[in-house]
Amino acid sequence: MSVVATSYLLGVSTRRVEKLVEQLGIRQLSKSQVSEMSAHLDAQVEAFRNRPLDSGHYTFVWMDALTMKVREHGRTVNVHALIAVGVNADGGREVLGLDVASDEDGAGWLAFLRSLTARGLSGVRLVISDAHAGLVAAIGAALPGASWQRCRTHYLRNLLTKVPKSAQPWIATLVRTIFDQPDADAVRAQFDRVVATIEAKFPAAAEHLDTARDDLLAFTAFPREIWRQIWSNNPQERLNKEIRRRTDVVGIFPNRAAIIRLVGAVLAEQTDEWTEGRRYMGLELLAKARLMTIDTSQHDIEQPDPAPIAA
Repeated sequence: MSVVATSYLLGVSTRRVEKLVEQLGIRQLSKSQVSEMSAHLDAQVEAFRNRPLDSGHYTFVWMDALTMKVREHGRTVNVHALIAVGVNADGGREVLGLDVASDEDGAGWLAFLRSLTARGLSGVRLVISDAHAGLVAAIGAALPGASWQRCRTHYLRNLLTKVPKSAQPWIATLVRTIFDQPDADAVRAQFDRVVATIEAKFPAAAEHLDTARDDLLAFTAFPREIWRQIWSNNPQERLNKEIRRRTDVVGIFPNRAAIIRLVGAVLAEQTDEWTEGRRYMGLELLAKARLMTIDTSQHDIEQPDPAPIAA
């Protein structure tokens, strides 16, 4: 059973598992038997998914949704695996939760966030994600005091669809200069200049960018040293690729429980690796981040107009 379960988690196909166990003297292993032998993972996965989130404040949380195919009521349908990763009070990353929702909408995200807060999620100052439908409203309802950072990488892809292909490299280079600035004031000043420059040739794209201003610049409320870690969902890309590597072998899941079993085991394994590794964020920077956002929320400070800087 241990061999089969390990092979399953490593993303080995059912056919290859059958060949493997034949070498161990087991004949005629069916798909249902592989599933049954892997089912003992359920208890471990459920314990991981339902554990108390008692590691103190989780200042930063990344959220994402991965589409999976599952058979339901005689049809193959798309469902969404909702995943949350956070930085705990010790500066380490950990997977906070996993759920499967029929629709990636506000109701699904709200239920997911409420399940996390019920387990103890607290102290969130920033949620980083793509522009998932309904997520921002769910954050406001379930995580009061938290702001939202729209992933700059995903946003840029969206923005580039608003201009001709020939202009996309120029637009991409311009937008990236916004994030190359040394401080928050310089970021905001460069944002204004980029919008004005784009507006001269592509007013619709400029309006699109200007509308996304607050969502894209939420990271500036935190220490400069951690901007690269919080202005996009890129830190989760490696995790997503590993999940996809395992799930692509399966293709279509027989039910939602099978998704939870496989993806949950992968996430538990990743959390263990993070626990054994070095801190993702220093404790001093985490403390500074919390103080900066508390000061901002308690005082309405008027910022002076930034001085012009070179593009």
